[in-house]
Amino acid sequence: MIGRSITHEIPRVSPWTIFLVYLRLGCTSLGGPIAHLGYFHEEFVVRREWLDEKTYTGIVGLCQFLPSALLMFAVTFGHTLYSTRPGSAVVHALELVAVAVIAQAIWTMMRTLTQDLTRMIIGAIATAVILISGLHSSPLAAIALGGALGMLFCRSTAEESSGQLRIPISHPVAIASLLLFVLLLVGPALFLTVHYSPAIAFFEAYYRSGALVFGGGHVVLPLLQAAAVNSGWTDNNTFLAGYGAAQALPGPLFSFCAYLGAVVQSPLHGALGAAIATIAIFLPGLLLAIGVLPFWNHPQSNAKSRAAFAGVNASVVGILLAALCRPVWTSAVLKPSDIVVVFAAFPALTRLKAPPWMVVITAAVAGAVASFS
Repeated sequence: MIGRSITHEIPRVSPWTIFLVYLRLGCTSLGGPIAHLGYFHEEFVVRREWLDEKTYTGIVGLCQFLPSALLMFAVTFGHTLYSTRPGSAVVHALELVAVAVIAQAIWTMMRTLTQDLTRMIIGAIATAVILISGLHSSPLAAIALGGALGMLFCRSTAEESSGQLRIPISHPVAIASLLLFVLLLVGPALFLTVHYSPAIAFFEAYYRSGALVFGGGHVVLPLLQAAAVNSGWTDNNTFLAGYGAAQALPGPLFSFCAYLGAVVQSPLHGALGAAIATIAIFLPGLLLAIGVLPFWNHPQSNAKSRAAFAGVNASVVGILLAALCRPVWTSAVLKPSDIVVVFAAFPALTRLKAPPWMVVITAAVAGAVASFS
């Protein structure tokens, strides 16, 4: 069951409801990892109240330290391996709505997580670290710095967390999950040094790509290129064609692996290859979630840890603000009319409380009309 605050009486959520919510998000959440944060925030914190603000942001901060597909929660920074952009007016309109969705999430989180001058300064420092350095490791550095500053300066402002996650997973199961994560990372690689198996090599390449990438999204591209292109399973043109098509599709970029698994020249290809590649790249994140989240509540019972988390939460807000500036705004807002669309979508979301899906559909229709005008 989705994590809930122990101070709120919220009806039990059925697995079927959770499945349908995530299915809809997977089919409609365009705009990349940072936009997904906005959609998740609106759905789980604002609309359904399955998580409170502090718990949600705390999980974002936690996931910044973890590799793999867990970082669908996290944001992607810096330059991508290739800068392919779909030229469709409809897709561009959806990108502009994503800007407004992200801005709405940041605005809401700022009012809750940077309420005092100290945390505002920590958030501003995180923004500066990201924008000035531009490195893929910058979010990790900003989170670590925010935690250190929070421990030093936020002890008087750190509130006892009300967002205790109820994780129905025992500690032995969590530890077993972490051991399995390591075993699947190391075991196949050691086996291949003794005996080469095309099937094991295929699984190992995609599992390793999901397990060792920090930053998620586009950061995984060099690893996927090494796995699929450098190995000779597919050519670079086919790789780039799939990547370009993935930019116009909703959901996480990790789903690009389904395409690669289907087109590779390997004993595993087609539907079977797509299924194995998809499972392999998402499996590390699932194992890490099972292994780490059951221990999530323990640090929050300690005053020093709560102060550190207050700094981490402020840093997360700063990181999201930096991502909104670059690359989200710089890549989506290209002309004055784009600014008008963003500034129209933002109050529709914040003041009129229009559902994101309604704003998305309106923007898509407007984009389609513009493409024919």
